[in-house]
Amino acid sequence: CRTQLVVIPLNVLPSFGFLFDIDGVLVRGRTPIPAAKTAFQKLVNSQGQFLVPVVFVTNAGDCLRQKKADQLSHILGISQDQVMMSHSPLRMFKRYHPKCVLVSGQGPLLDIAQDLGFSQPVTIEMLRAKYPLLDVVDHDRAPGVLVSLCFKYFSVILFGEPVRWETNLQLIIDVLLTSGYPGNPYHHENYPHIPVLACNMDLMWVAEAQSPRFGHGTFMVCLENIYKKITGKDLKYEALMGKPSELTYQYADYLIRAQAAERQWKQPIRTLYAVGDNLMTDVYGANLYNRYLEEKNSRKDSKTWIQAKVAGGKGSNELASSAATHCRSVLVCTGVYNPHTEVPLDTKESRTMIFHGHRDFRFDPALVEPDHVVPDVNAAVDLIFQLENFAPN
Repeated sequence: CRTQLVVIPLNVLPSFGFLFDIDGVLVRGRTPIPAAKTAFQKLVNSQGQFLVPVVFVTNAGDCLRQKKADQLSHILGISQDQVMMSHSPLRMFKRYHPKCVLVSGQGPLLDIAQDLGFSQPVTIEMLRAKYPLLDVVDHDRAPGVLVSLCFKYFSVILFGEPVRWETNLQLIIDVLLTSGYPGNPYHHENYPHIPVLACNMDLMWVAEAQSPRFGHGTFMVCLENIYKKITGKDLKYEALMGKPSELTYQYADYLIRAQAAERQWKQPIRTLYAVGDNLMTDVYGANLYNRYLEEKNSRKDSKTWIQAKVAGGKGSNELASSAATHCRSVLVCTGVYNPHTEVPLDTKESRTMIFHGHRDFRFDPALVEPDHVVPDVNAAVDLIFQLENFAPN
């Protein structure tokens, strides 16, 4: 009896891509996690080129993607095209780009909006200057410098939590209840309201304080409840972006395939590996997108959500076609998740207790179960190379 040795050939071209979270995976604050440098030495060749397509996905939205790329330069030289902010999918909503839009958040909002393609963004401060009587909470606060603005607003874009919540809440409600004509009387019959697009739904975020701090998701809860209290109707979102949104992963999928095409890798990208440290965003989002891919692949000739929503179907086929077939979640233990202190996930009640997702995302306990748990990002890269039988030249 002879034993036949089966040799499995190693793959030298990638059929997979990496979606890396940043905070808690690559860095802690401004300090690089040691395993990240080791991991990235395995991901590039001697010329510094990536051996596999890589996208860095963050829920941050208060800066330009080039700034985030610069912050990672001490680990590895990357281009801004590899960085995906929570607001990056707004590039695909081209039908809003030439119109006047109200933007809420903090940071260089006008620069961010214009970089995304919006030609007529207006900040809350600019709107307040034009309509000083609308913001009356702080009686000692002087109105801003009057500027010439649009007469009608066609949509509201929520980039992140603002500094002055009361001002932003008031003026956004004004715009919604007047169909984009702030300063006019409210008309409750104007429903549905003008489109609202929101980025980053994190209810809380981990800071240097002993307890988590309010995030943009908390601001959204305030806005939703004020709107419903006044009108008796639900605030509707045209789109929700940022992890765990399917739209975010679909856009990241598109960026992965664009990198592969640019490098002229002929092998189709079949599997995405989302590496993160947060059960509620990274793991939940990756598993949710994997479920979407499985349902999409089971239906032939089905029109995707994004084809229906983005740009009225124009220019969206490139985003929706030839998507990956799987998205696997890989949880690392260098950030938010700590295997020694984490709430046990053995009951539905305990999982629901730690879920702080947006109201439009139905909680499913199965979606917080990672496919793999590893100590750090270096172990994640080793595991994935092994799973893919990948050995680049």
